[in-house]
Amino acid sequence: MRWLPVLFLLPILAGCSGMLFVPLKTLVRTPAEIGLAYRDVTLNAADGTRLAAWWLPAEGPARGTVLFLHGNAENISTHIGSVWWLPAEGYQVLLLDYRGFGGSEGRPLVPEVFADVRAALDWLATEPAGRDKPLFLLGQSLGASLGGYLAGADPAVRARLAGVVLDAGFARYGWIAREVARQSWLTWPLQWPIAWSMPDGVDLLDQVGHISPVPLLLIHGRRDEIVGHHHAEALFDAAREPRYLLSYDGPHIASFQDASVRAALLRFFADPARLRKAGAP
Repeated sequence: MRWLPVLFLLPILAGCSGMLFVPLKTLVRTPAEIGLAYRDVTLNAADGTRLAAWWLPAEGPARGTVLFLHGNAENISTHIGSVWWLPAEGYQVLLLDYRGFGGSEGRPLVPEVFADVRAALDWLATEPAGRDKPLFLLGQSLGASLGGYLAGADPAVRARLAGVVLDAGFARYGWIAREVARQSWLTWPLQWPIAWSMPDGVDLLDQVGHISPVPLLLIHGRRDEIVGHHHAEALFDAAREPRYLLSYDGPHIASFQDASVRAALLRFFADPARLRKAGAP
């Protein structure tokens, strides 16, 4: 996922949350092309929007289920690089494309995309393979901010989850808008108007404290130049136990390229309620 400063130029005067999303309709590969079994899944959001997703079954007996929410750009065919390894570890994964991404209908907007996440959760509740298995939400970047907000704001969503993992999530839309705008001379003068045009009232920072008592794992690269590490620090301070911040030496959403981070995630999945304050979870 790449936050492109120029993406803010065209829709800025409209104050449209669609500027947050850079969808790609074309699927560049399928799971089968990288040696994974999978199933195409069609979901229906509450407003009737048809959504596309991939279901990756676990290899062998399933230990748990993961709902994966990707970042703001491209689609599940490019973001599968973050979760392809989980089926071999016994975790089945549902990869969701928000409306407007990949094979999903519609136009991506906040708050409409929250209905897409709910549709994925509803599908998982009826999937026989997921019965009696712990369900984890794993969001990256924008997906972390969307999923984490919903888990904090909606007790019914929270009740379904055994754990929440937020990788490179940003604390507030206004913060990330200003920070991205500062990265280009084209958008630097517009950083405050851009921030003011962001969605209001749906910031992760305001809801992360309500994720508790569901265990929360925050993951963030110390060299993240897209979503700075200070976002993770702010979220950790606002969260409540049980919570853990796993920082690694890497850039934006490079977390699962690191074997130690993958191992830490598996330990969290195995026992999400027991988090240590020092060392890896």
